[in-house]
Amino acid sequence: MATIRFAEEADTPTILRFIRALAVYEKLEHECLADEPGLRAQLFGPRPYAEVLLIEEDGAAHGFALFFHNFSTFLAKPGIYLEDLFVDPAQRGKGYGKALLMQLAAIAVGRGCGRLEWSVLDWNKPSIDFYLSLGARPMDDWTIYRLDGAALAELGGR
Repeated sequence: MATIRFAEEADTPTILRFIRALAVYEKLEHECLADEPGLRAQLFGPRPYAEVLLIEEDGAAHGFALFFHNFSTFLAKPGIYLEDLFVDPAQRGKGYGKALLMQLAAIAVGRGCGRLEWSVLDWNKPSIDFYLSLGARPMDDWTIYRLDGAALAELGGR
């Protein structure tokens, strides 16, 4: 029987393992700069920037969901943005991903959120099919833009 719980500071190495495995799966390991001290500070420091759910069975963590709050001005309500959802490949097909999303949806409803949103890579058909099966809908009219690195620093005046 799998259980889902909020991660604690001692779970930082497990969270980092999942993040690195996700980066490999998404063919983005060259962009994964996360380390344990950085994660610990940002997730469990004085001002946590995100929260993490872990799904466990028989004392072992098999997946995670990392999320944070955003805000919809159109709804005048908070939302939840799911940054990462990952289940170990050997554990897929057991319902862990769906269980994590169900728990996250329950958290969103319980916190009065108007939305639960995430992004998925265009080529990731298994995940897209999974999300569609849950009733999620793509936001085809929207394109994600990003500022990072030198462009972010330049715009920020540094």
